[in-house]
Amino acid sequence: MGVKNLKLIAKTEDDVRVLSAHLQDSIANTSDIANLKKNRILLMQLNRFMWEDVEKGVFRKNKRIRTILKFENVLKVYAKNINQSKKDKFLDFLTIETNKMPDNNYEMKIVFAGDSILRIIVEVIEVTLDDQGEAWDTKNMPKHQAI
Repeated sequence: MGVKNLKLIAKTEDDVRVLSAHLQDSIANTSDIANLKKNRILLMQLNRFMWEDVEKGVFRKNKRIRTILKFENVLKVYAKNINQSKKDKFLDFLTIETNKMPDNNYEMKIVFAGDSILRIIVEVIEVTLDDQGEAWDTKNMPKHQAI
């Protein structure tokens, strides 16, 4: 039996935390980020490390899978230390931080290693994570230093 692809939909700040946990240690190429202003959508393709299998104690090789992260109802997008003209620049995903603003919109910060941040202003939280295709083996499991 094959592994089922993950599909998550976030509509609350708690949902975003769950989605963010599944994306930890994902890798994105700067050229795989698209702000579709007319449609008010931000799309990002990432190579997601499949932590859910590691944590279940499934004894198999470490795997990655392509996933699409989609933000809807996007009003504005700001980038810090992200240059899309550098096509071979990779970003290491750390987390998504969500804050409700005084005007009832939400500020969502996608935080990457190296102080790179995508700051997204949305009207309402509507974020999806949708795995695509087949997973592949990866030699390395992400490692984190203890603080």
